[in-house]
Amino acid sequence: MLHALGRGFVVRCVASVVEAKAFLDAYPPDILVSEVIVGQESGLELCRYVRGQSSLRHLPIMLLTSLTTLQDKVAGFSAGTDDYIVKPFDARRLRARIRSLVRIKRIERLMSS
Repeated sequence: MLHALGRGFVVRCVASVVEAKAFLDAYPPDILVSEVIVGQESGLELCRYVRGQSSLRHLPIMLLTSLTTLQDKVAGFSAGTDDYIVKPFDARRLRARIRSLVRIKRIERLMSS
């Protein structure tokens, strides 16, 4: 994914959901992009965690995955993701969707203030 994003993005990578939670609490990003399967852990759990934190509730979440069934997609959206991208993906489309999600969430945050 680092290669797909190219220039114009600052990317921070973590190795586990536990590490991601600690990082999100300390350094909230503009967007969270996660795999659904994170080693032995679940990116869906991470989505639910983010949605349960008042300080992170407006954080846009995108899941990248090779899981393609309707049930997989519904589970992702039910957990709180804003977008669900199936691999393989087009890098230009990924960058455009990330920019779009960040823009939408900024507008939502302004409207709720």
